Amino acid sequence: MSLKHIELVAFDCDGVLFDTEQANRFYYSHILQHFGRAAVTDEQFRFVHMHTVHESMAYLFPDEKQLEAAHIFRKTMDYRKYFSYLTVEPYLVSLLEKLRPQIKAAIATNRTDTMDRLLAEFELDGYFDLVVTSSDVKRPKPHPDELLKILDHFDLVSHQVIYVGDSRLDELAAKAAGIPLVAYRNRELAAEYHINNLGEIEELLDL
Repeated sequence: MSLKHIELVAFDCDGVLFDTEQANRFYYSHILQHFGRAAVTDEQFRFVHMHTVHESMAYLFPDEKQLEAAHIFRKTMDYRKYFSYLTVEPYLVSLLEKLRPQIKAAIATNRTDTMDRLLAEFELDGYFDLVVTSSDVKRPKPHPDELLKILDHFDLVSHQVIYVGDSRLDELAAKAAGIPLVAYRNRELAAEYHINNLGEIEELLDL
């Protein structure tokens, strides 16, 4: 099915632009182990992989005093040391190059202060017309604020945009914003389209 009317493609970050599973596991495990806790479990990982760092830290450290100490320690960490555990998703660069110049690209992510460094490290910062993180809005995903900010910035309506996401939070945010969801490698999501690789978006958009 062709989507020739689409003017912008918005992407989630973790699990869509990058395979960040190993990096995020090591990152949160490092924090937990600093405080004598075990490495992050699968159940814990499912939460932290989708939510903001502040929500994730509160989830991992329900005790208020320990949470405060954990945040202090977290701020001493350099996230760049985890870059070597990240990989760019296949077909991403090819897709971004083919989108230009007729279709814009944006990011809507629950990351906070690591997005700029991440894009610069992998030389992707020039490909995106707008990056919206959880720090840029009042309410992160599953609320639609990040996607609504993108619509407002480009003066677009929801049917002119598709959102590529891989989590339940992405599904809920896209639905609340009225934007069609392209579910990436997650058949459990309710979405208008399901894809197994980013190259399939080129076919959807008839690039």
